Amino acid sequence: MPFKLILFFLCLVSSSTLIAQPTATDLAQQQLEAYNNRDIEAFLIPYSDTVKVYRFPNTLVYRGKEEMRKRYADMFKRSVDLHCTLVNRIHLGNVVIDQESVIFDKSRPATEVFALYKTALGKIQEVYFIRPDK
Repeated sequence: MPFKLILFFLCLVSSSTLIAQPTATDLAQQQLEAYNNRDIEAFLIPYSDTVKVYRFPNTLVYRGKEEMRKRYADMFKRSVDLHCTLVNRIHLGNVVIDQESVIFDKSRPATEVFALYKTALGKIQEVYFIRPDK
């Protein structure tokens, strides 16, 4: 009898772990809300420790959560007007593409950008920023 109880407990824990796994859209939304609150700790939670950030299509800009912390923490402190408006979001499996309109300074026009988030293992693993050609 104890073996069946242990087996039942293990199945329960395994299934609850699978249910608790955030979706790609959950992760994209979580980081967007933290970005708009300029909360660096909350912003970093959805990202993998080894996240890679690219300028589309394949130019690696930086990698790692600690490098991300340096870049965004400073921007969050400097940019009191910082706000990202989600214009459109599409997703397919583990990929989310957000069309964003970002205000850094209210005296300047918004920056339009696509952000593509690739997720795995419950974290954002790769980000690709797509900006219009100038």
